[in-house]
Amino acid sequence: MHNLVRNLVDFLPQQFRVLYRQFLLRIIDLEALSIQADIPRFLGQISGVLIMFSMIHTLIAWAYLGDTEDSPPKLLSFAWHLEHHLIAMMMLVVGLIAVASWDSIFPDRRDTMILGPLPVKPSVVLAAKAAAAAAVVGLAIVTLNVAAGFAWPSVLAMRGRGPSEFLPTLASYWLTMIAASVFVYGSVLTVQGLTALLLPRRLFLLCSAFLQLAAFAVFFGVFFLQPTLTTPAEFANPSYGAFLSWAPSYWFFALFNRLRGALPENLNWLATRAWIGLAAAVAGSVFSLLLCYLRTMRKTIEQPDLLPAARGPRMNLRLGSSIEAAILAFSFRSVTRSRQHRVVFAFYMAIVLAVALSSARSFLAAAAQPLAPGFLVASFVMMSFAVLGLRSVFSLPISLTANWMLRISQLFPSWRYIAATRHALLCLTVLPVWITAALLSLHFRPWPQVAGHLIVLALLGSILADLSLIGFYKVPFTCSYLPGKVNIQFVFWGSLILFLTLGLTGARYELAALHNPVRFAWMVIALGSMAACLRAFNRYRARDAEIYFEEVPAEVITSLRLISLPSSEEAF
Repeated sequence: MHNLVRNLVDFLPQQFRVLYRQFLLRIIDLEALSIQADIPRFLGQISGVLIMFSMIHTLIAWAYLGDTEDSPPKLLSFAWHLEHHLIAMMMLVVGLIAVASWDSIFPDRRDTMILGPLPVKPSVVLAAKAAAAAAVVGLAIVTLNVAAGFAWPSVLAMRGRGPSEFLPTLASYWLTMIAASVFVYGSVLTVQGLTALLLPRRLFLLCSAFLQLAAFAVFFGVFFLQPTLTTPAEFANPSYGAFLSWAPSYWFFALFNRLRGALPENLNWLATRAWIGLAAAVAGSVFSLLLCYLRTMRKTIEQPDLLPAARGPRMNLRLGSSIEAAILAFSFRSVTRSRQHRVVFAFYMAIVLAVALSSARSFLAAAAQPLAPGFLVASFVMMSFAVLGLRSVFSLPISLTANWMLRISQLFPSWRYIAATRHALLCLTVLPVWITAALLSLHFRPWPQVAGHLIVLALLGSILADLSLIGFYKVPFTCSYLPGKVNIQFVFWGSLILFLTLGLTGARYELAALHNPVRFAWMVIALGSMAACLRAFNRYRARDAEIYFEEVPAEVITSLRLISLPSSEEAF
């Protein structure tokens, strides 16, 4: 088998193989990484997170199989809910990959300048980029369904007609997941390709920034906010007809059940929409890709990416000292102008936006009401993800080749730069999230309890900012990034468990303290003391710190134990 695969790979043209490997590694921007970056390990950790989600869905599927007490309508509702959730999550993951690799399949300036003079056909470049993108999407499909993709079809077969139903259900499941993934990825490519064809190069790059942010918000918003329909009566309800017409996840849910022969007749139109949407996405992506490689490669060289800004009045908002204002402005412009940083930060902020919209939909639909634990947890999650997102973006450099300017022009002590970094983190994340939570909390009563929660949220923001900056002795966006240094699986699941535990426990305790002035005073004193201690600890360590600009792996010295100790007789 290994020899067969190797022969098939060797059969491909050498140009295609070389370009495929390079494009596959360029899913992450190589200019932002350390020279000793371990990209396969980084991608492997992300795959591990998806595999864990697949294992969780497998446990849920077997729990459904062991449920023998519920009535058939409840079991059908549970099955439909899980099927739709699996498809919706698959579409969310592929959508995030498509947005994160926004420019990976279309020609850019670097490809045109390097490969243009070489005897490489545009069709080979396009094929290599498409193969690299397909490999990443295929990796996501396999890892997210490596366990659930076999467990759920087997459970449905046991609940249905028996083992004879397993293979048709298995084929229907994987065909649906592949079709849903191709639809999402093709739709993103179609939108991007048509925008690149219709707009000048500079205007296209400007619109791409807003399209990426909008795409993140759409994918997260649809996943978290769309209503869940789990019974035939809900699908037949005329009030949901318009929603189902524009809900692709329900199209492919219907397609899955139609392929396995379990779809009611009145829902066949949803499965038909899935086939139509898939055909339109594939045709649109192929059409836009071909035209972009034939018509826009020359425009990529001829038209500049950036032009001098128009002269006019400029407003520079100065907050803090000169070094704080400078790093704040540098951080803000790096996030807003750099595609790479904007995409990463938009991922976290899209989660914040989804939580905010979910809170607004849940709490603002009714009249004014007392503070609820759900809102307290939502505000805590918003603050945590915002701080974590900007702290993650701080580690990605904006231009490694320009770091020498900062290395030779350090005019202030190191602790001043570290303090300015904290100032930027507070201004760009803690303050906006606190204002958003304050606006959402206007719906709650009584006002003293709302004000108390906002005080607690401000202290939590300060604590999270100082915790995230422990050991961060560098200027934001100036140090290279070393993928694989952090165990993403451990951080992801540890953070999720920690957020849920602390969020639920803290919300109950805070809600009880808001009704007891003495208890609330002690809670504020404890949080304030923790924030002051963390701030003092970081300031103390920052006074002896040195700013660094290159991430390198820790040196590990392995002893071979070749030197033997002398015996007691030889010693004397």
